[in-house]
Amino acid sequence: MKVLQGDQVKVLTNAFIIRGEHILLGMKKKGFGEGKFNGFGGKVEPGETPLQGAQRELLEEANIKMVNPKELGIVYYKYEAKDKNAVSKELKVHIYIDTQYSGEIRESEEMRPEWIRIDSIPFNKMWGDDVYWYDHLLNFRQFTGYFHFEKDMKTLRETFVEPPTEKI
Repeated sequence: MKVLQGDQVKVLTNAFIIRGEHILLGMKKKGFGEGKFNGFGGKVEPGETPLQGAQRELLEEANIKMVNPKELGIVYYKYEAKDKNAVSKELKVHIYIDTQYSGEIRESEEMRPEWIRIDSIPFNKMWGDDVYWYDHLLNFRQFTGYFHFEKDMKTLRETFVEPPTEKI
């Protein structure tokens, strides 16, 4: 597995709330990932820790905060450039999970939150890599994942999930 490093790697977060038999996912309404269900997250801003970024993004996108967040994993992504004049996109995403939250869930300009039964997760409306690591997420098992997408941003060239390779 090639772990991406360096200045070209963008650091992001993705936060999830699980309550009983349901997981809170958001339907992305605009931007990168539009039309897909996902957790709540985005770029870590300068001066923020990944956890601070996750809390800020969750508040911005769903109007809630995690009460007892746990960093469950790190997922590395590489997206091939769409043409020869563009550069590949490389991401390092910190995955957080909690079973408690504070605030009242509300839709934002970017995301429409929805409680989804764990046995009915709509993987056909999600990123192609999610099916490989959601079992770890749903069972609160730490993991590291690496996913390399082709230019179409749908086809996976390489997938890899294992116990953590970094201290989480």
